[in-house]
Amino acid sequence: MEKEIKKGTTTIGLRAKEGIVLASESRATMGNLIANKEVEKIFKIQDHIGMTTAGSVADAQALVRLLRVETNLYQIERERPINLKAASTLLSNVLQQNKYFPYWVQLLLGGYDNGPKLYSLDAVGSVIEEKVTSTGSGSPFAYGVLESRYKEGQGIEENLKLAVEALRSAMERDAMSGNNINLVKITKKGYEKVDSSKYLTK
Repeated sequence: MEKEIKKGTTTIGLRAKEGIVLASESRATMGNLIANKEVEKIFKIQDHIGMTTAGSVADAQALVRLLRVETNLYQIERERPINLKAASTLLSNVLQQNKYFPYWVQLLLGGYDNGPKLYSLDAVGSVIEEKVTSTGSGSPFAYGVLESRYKEGQGIEENLKLAVEALRSAMERDAMSGNNINLVKITKKGYEKVDSSKYLTK
């Protein structure tokens, strides 16, 4: 019998005036089984770049390892950090080259170089620059909050609060999304994990 893949997710990316907000919940499922309640879905790639993952956990982890190595090599060879556009192109090329045996993922790549930048990538390597986006099984519920509340140019604190509200909406309706909320902000100061509890309202 074919082994079931751990999956099920809601991830969110928001572009703020001074940086990027990345958010996710922490549940992984295999069919109707909650396989893990503490899965990491937001990864630090470099000090100025983060990535969220939705889809197959194993595929996502492999891509995180690959992107970390490739961006480290870029910095060593060129003596400067990779920019977000180049990193998204690199990741897109990897996905496109494997499109006949694809990585079963949806990815958000966000960070700060000459300003905040956010890209979404699908399993075959399509790249779209975004201002507000969500991926995974709970994304239709998250979009209900995001599209009504997001305003271009608002501050990072407002976007952190909005990300939590959108995730909570998804977690209430999507059985494959749940447990904890993980938050990250990336500004010119770098990559920083944020305590989501301060944004939880009753």
